[in-house]
Amino acid sequence: MTHPSSPVVVHPDGELLARATAARFLLALVDAQSVASPVHVAVTGGSILVDVLRAAAADPLREAVDWSTVHVWWGDERFAPAGHADRNDGEAMDALFSRVPLPEENIHAVPGPDAVADVAAAARAYTEELARHAAPGSEVPELAVVLLGMGPDGHVASLFPGRPSLEHGSLGALAETESPKPPPERVSLTLPTLCSAHQVWLVVSGEGKAQAVAAGLGRTSLPASEGGTDDGASVPAGRVQAQGRTLWLVDVAATSALG
Repeated sequence: MTHPSSPVVVHPDGELLARATAARFLLALVDAQSVASPVHVAVTGGSILVDVLRAAAADPLREAVDWSTVHVWWGDERFAPAGHADRNDGEAMDALFSRVPLPEENIHAVPGPDAVADVAAAARAYTEELARHAAPGSEVPELAVVLLGMGPDGHVASLFPGRPSLEHGSLGALAETESPKPPPERVSLTLPTLCSAHQVWLVVSGEGKAQAVAAGLGRTSLPASEGGTDDGASVPAGRVQAQGRTLWLVDVAATSALG
């Protein structure tokens, strides 16, 4: 199944979507390592992406990856102390990254209130951390793959419809202080940073996301009653366009609103 702008790969259900995406992710790491080292990737939270990471941990192909050269970044993070249940990094570590020989220094967690004064300071620190690992003359590392979930309102990372953060034009990270989805304080990679990646995969499961999938592929808005702007402007998911390939990986239920 294809769309004029972005390829769409449809799997029968969420379980197969997670397993297939996990295999695709591991293969992408192996392919990237054949031409570059280190390899940088970014992941976000959400149940389907945790399922993807868990499936990757169970896939024998993980043994083909040289994890010593992989650097992991977070597309967004809730501003909460290290180890807090609200954070995205804990589930990701439990699902995959603590189960493979990934060096601790290659895991780039967003600082929380136990490490910095406020969410603005956390965003500045993460921007500086990204710059430290960028190639000379660049502001962020080249991300080989970004794994993005999507909310029912079409948000990705912590970039929400109608919020000023969506229009942030710089590379790096930003502070979101009024997220419509709790908790309100978050750190997110900016839209230009997501779009700087070589590949971005939007991984979406379930009928509850179907309207947002249709809006993202059609690059239009959702009604205000569904968390959208109702102004015809693209939901955030539709604005993410990678430097190389932007790929929608979905299950059948998530396509139910497509014509």
